[in-house]
Amino acid sequence: MHYREHPLNIDIDRLGKCYFDIKSKLSFKTDDKSLIDFNAICVNRIPDDENSVTGGNVRGLYWTMPDTTNHEEQRLEKVKEHLYTEICPEFKDTYVEEVYNMINKRFKVGRVRFLMKPPRTCLSWHRDPEMRLHIPIITNKGCIMVIDKEAFHMPANGSAYLTDNRQYHNFFNGSEIERVHLVATVLNRNLGQIYINDDWKDEVEYDITTKEKITIDNAKTRLEQMSVITHDPITD
Repeated sequence: MHYREHPLNIDIDRLGKCYFDIKSKLSFKTDDKSLIDFNAICVNRIPDDENSVTGGNVRGLYWTMPDTTNHEEQRLEKVKEHLYTEICPEFKDTYVEEVYNMINKRFKVGRVRFLMKPPRTCLSWHRDPEMRLHIPIITNKGCIMVIDKEAFHMPANGSAYLTDNRQYHNFFNGSEIERVHLVATVLNRNLGQIYINDDWKDEVEYDITTKEKITIDNAKTRLEQMSVITHDPITD
C-alpha cells in the first residue's frame, strides 16, 4: 500500500472558498508555460524570497523515463524544501494558514501548493525525492492516482492522504471538471515507513520498503528515537 488516509476534519468548503478567492486574484504558476498538465498556486515560500515561488521552484526536482529506452532522466533541480517556512502574504490570516499550521504540526512539511489538474489530462510517469500530503478539495471518481501498480481515488472528505511519491507514479483527471488538491511536501522520511496515530492506539500498517508488519511498541521506539528531519541530507 503506497498511501494512507489521515482524518483531520478539514473544512473543505472553507478551504475551497479560499482557493476560489485567491484564484480570482492570482494566476497559476508553472515552470513551462507550454505544458497544461501542471498548474500551481504557492502557499508558502522561503522568507522574504519572492523567487522561491517562481520558475523551477514551483514544480521542483523529479525523474522520468521519457522514451522507448526507459532510461531515467532528471528534470529540474533540487528545491531547498526545508527553507519554505513563511506563509505567502496572500494567505496570511486565512483558513489556508490554519490548515497549513495544522498539517505542519503533524508532519514536517516543505512547499505547500494548490495544484490544479485540468479535465482529461495526465501527468508523466515520474518519481519525486519526497513523499506528498494531499488534501482533496475538488475531485471526481475519475480523478485517479497510480503509484507503481496501485490505483486509488482520494475523496474530498476532510482527510489528508500521505502518498509515497518516491515511487514511480502519475495522476490523471478523467473527469470533465478541474481537480484541485492542496499538496504539501513531507520531509519526515520515516513517516513513509511508520504509520501510527497520535495516541499510539491504532495498529501500525507496514513498512513500505519491506512490507512487514511493525508492532506498536517497535514503531513507538523508532519514532521516539528519530529527530525531526528539517532537510534531506542526501540531496541537499
